Amino acid sequence: MALIGAHVRDDDPVAAARAVGAEAVQIFLADPQGWKKPVPREDSAALVASGLGIYAHAPYLVNVASTNNKIRIPSRKMIAQHAEAAAALGGRGLIVHGGHVGDGDDIALGFDSWRKTFERATFPVPVLVENTAGGENACARTLDRIAMLWDVIGGYDVGFCLDTCHAWAAGEDLETIVERVRAITGRIDLVHANSSRDPAGSSRDRHAGFASGTIPAELIAHVVREAGCDAIVETPSEGQSQDIDLLKTALRP
Repeated sequence: MALIGAHVRDDDPVAAARAVGAEAVQIFLADPQGWKKPVPREDSAALVASGLGIYAHAPYLVNVASTNNKIRIPSRKMIAQHAEAAAALGGRGLIVHGGHVGDGDDIALGFDSWRKTFERATFPVPVLVENTAGGENACARTLDRIAMLWDVIGGYDVGFCLDTCHAWAAGEDLETIVERVRAITGRIDLVHANSSRDPAGSSRDRHAGFASGTIPAELIAHVVREAGCDAIVETPSEGQSQDIDLLKTALRP
């Protein structure tokens, strides 16, 4: 059975999961706005023993598609470090944003940088490339770009994380998104089940809870149901328990 969980605070994920009824958690393993290497967690044994599905999210600075060596090379190193740290917790995957090239750069350079990432290293947990919300230079914003990326990296052991808010922001049809993504990648490993504060096609990455967002809650549940994989809500913490309950009710009548 697919697990329904939440992105929770990093200091005590087990307690945070219990508080909102999460069956899985997503956490950062280091400062999400920094380049520091993850350090061993004191609660590793408790996390492993909890029975929770565990996902790690790479820091936001990671951008292996960048044409800037000072960003691209550390980004590859960070993926390796965070994947190793996630594996130590029995993690199910490391989520990494698709990234972008610089203004005026050929998008093919970004795709090739992704190829080199998997060509030069193997990782102890699946790396799940996540679709992103905005940016004309993004490698994984629209399905046509994702198709171009998968033409380059699809032969490697790489997974996909589908974010409903990001797809909505990119103007993609959520009714058919799962079928269309699978036709490209062959798989969806995780859904980030988020509503949005903004209208479809806004290119804005602003998550909202199901009750207050612009994406109909039943449409988010439809995506999770069609994907048939674990789902993580990255919605505001005060409403996470309600969002999780809604998904459980919709998926397990």
